[in-house]
Amino acid sequence: MTDHPTDANLDVDAHTAPHAQDALSGPAQDAAAPLTRAIRSGLDRLRAFDRRRPLAWDTAVTAFWAVAAVLDYTSGGWRNVAHDVTAPEPLVLLMSLCFSLPLLLRRRYPMAVLLLMAPVSLINVWTGAVVQAALLQLIPAFQIALRFPLRRLGVAGLVLCAPVVAGATRIPDIWDRQLVSYLWGFVFVALLGIAVRTRRDYTEALVERAHRLEHERDQQARLAAAAERTRIAREMHDIIGHNLSVITGLADGGAYAAAKSPERAAQALEAIGTTSRQALSELRRLLGVLRDDHPDADRAPQPTLDDLAPLIEQVRRAGLPVHLELRGEPGPPTLLTPGRQLTVYRVVQESLTNTLKHASAPADAPLSAAVTLAYTRTHVDAHITDTGTNTTTSTATRSAADEPEREPPTPPPIPALPQGIMGMRERAALYNGTIETGPLPEHGGWHVRLRLPLEDTPQ
Repeated sequence: MTDHPTDANLDVDAHTAPHAQDALSGPAQDAAAPLTRAIRSGLDRLRAFDRRRPLAWDTAVTAFWAVAAVLDYTSGGWRNVAHDVTAPEPLVLLMSLCFSLPLLLRRRYPMAVLLLMAPVSLINVWTGAVVQAALLQLIPAFQIALRFPLRRLGVAGLVLCAPVVAGATRIPDIWDRQLVSYLWGFVFVALLGIAVRTRRDYTEALVERAHRLEHERDQQARLAAAAERTRIAREMHDIIGHNLSVITGLADGGAYAAAKSPERAAQALEAIGTTSRQALSELRRLLGVLRDDHPDADRAPQPTLDDLAPLIEQVRRAGLPVHLELRGEPGPPTLLTPGRQLTVYRVVQESLTNTLKHASAPADAPLSAAVTLAYTRTHVDAHITDTGTNTTTSTATRSAADEPEREPPTPPPIPALPQGIMGMRERAALYNGTIETGPLPEHGGWHVRLRLPLEDTPQ
């Protein structure tokens, strides 16, 4: 006799089955035969009941085998296989109960249950009654094979077979009949327990892998979202910061010229309108691409080095004289990729914007800036300088955001890397480039130097 067919599955999958079912569900499960689905559904319900009320399930299983053992005694079925039918009937009933009732603890203490049954098994063989309820010892043996190492399983086999060997010294006729059946039964439950345990470990490994992959997927999604937010913030900063700085410069110049030269003021207002429309167009294009429900979003290409001349002309109209110098010849498009051209454009744009916002003209000369682009076989270099006087030789760099002036008694805070400089360095780092910023000791100006290596350059 063996345990109830679902008991093994309940013992194995009481905790892992729901997760495994979720991890392994899919088209294969939907395509299963109706009978397979019905059996699987029934087993799932039994496992769920066992998880909710384990004691109720153990009691039901124990009661089933206790009733079967008592029926074997009351019907006299034990006499059909007994070697000595004159064995005391109260002893036969007691042995039947001793083999069945300890099954209540078979899952918690399987080895203790097997040791408790061993003396009863010796008495069973020694008296010649040979009640079949003795085969219930295979149930805790199965639990040991399911949960413990092979060494413990070997000890369980000795505990199971030793009483039969000892009893066979008194009744040699039952040697082959009892010992062989015990050995075959033990081998069967041992292999079954090992197979079920292997399946359980494999299922747990699949569940753990599914959870790990799900966690990695969520982590990758969060990293991608963070990178996209950073990219959007960088683009918004470049667009808004530059154009508002130009508009501010034009407005200040127009206000100054309004009283003396209305014609110059009108030109400044016209330039403000042009710059504002351009900024709105760029923002509309950027925000339109971000909207999933906007299929007609404008996807115009990003600025390239060909757009540097209009950019510098726009800055000049804002009141900042800019000198552009080109050295060398641009490389082929396969090396000077659009991404690299956008990086150079944004660095020049950010540098000139900072000059417009933060630099003051020196006392002996007007404020001016210079942009130098140098192309080589391996790199493209951009050097932007100005003649402003509000830079210092401290470790602080010129910020891309306006900050109010502090009173002299207030100690300055620890310098933090401004967003504009951070954005330039992030752009350069995408292509293994470098950014150097700082004051110019010669005339007190400021400089930004970008060095960008070209892709696939022969060494």
